[in-house]
Amino acid sequence: MARYTGPKDRLSRRENFDLFSKGSKLTRLSVLPGVHGPKGTRRAPSQYGRQLREKQKVKRYYGVMERQFKNYVDRALRVRGNTGDELFSLLESRLDNIIFRLGFAKSRPQARQLVSHRHVYVNGKRVNIPSYQARVGDSVSLSATALEIPFIAEQVKKEAEGVPDWLKRKGPAGKVVRKPMRDDVTEPFVEADIVEYYSR
Repeated sequence: MARYTGPKDRLSRRENFDLFSKGSKLTRLSVLPGVHGPKGTRRAPSQYGRQLREKQKVKRYYGVMERQFKNYVDRALRVRGNTGDELFSLLESRLDNIIFRLGFAKSRPQARQLVSHRHVYVNGKRVNIPSYQARVGDSVSLSATALEIPFIAEQVKKEAEGVPDWLKRKGPAGKVVRKPMRDDVTEPFVEADIVEYYSR
């Protein structure tokens, strides 16, 4: 599956949002990317522009490309109930996101690499697909090789802080205890703009 390999700070600056959990390492967040700097006063975005930016922000936050994100939206639209809630449930259930939420990686790109390099087991079976959809009851664990990597061992030793309620972590393993809900995502996303963008 394709992935973005360009400069990450540029994306965060474009969305005015720390997409990759860089914290203080991210500079000039409020300044748009580009070599010429801000050009005069910025106009308020149109309705389409606002929806586009929200879609791009969420897509880049979870590290998926356009076609894959569109597939997630289509799946959410086919489910009865709130489309926005179902969309975030699908995105949160991705295996790379679960590794990040469990605290085994410092960022989603790092979690994606762990999965791609065959360091993750789901229910005892090795899975190397970052977009793998975990289900309720699935157990996720790291390989013995992964635990020998210094920064991974350091992450595992840390106490499980910030792990959402829909996940349960114990040492180098975790479990999906319930389906993730929209309320479990604390980031300020506006899912209605995304649904409206694809409903045009």
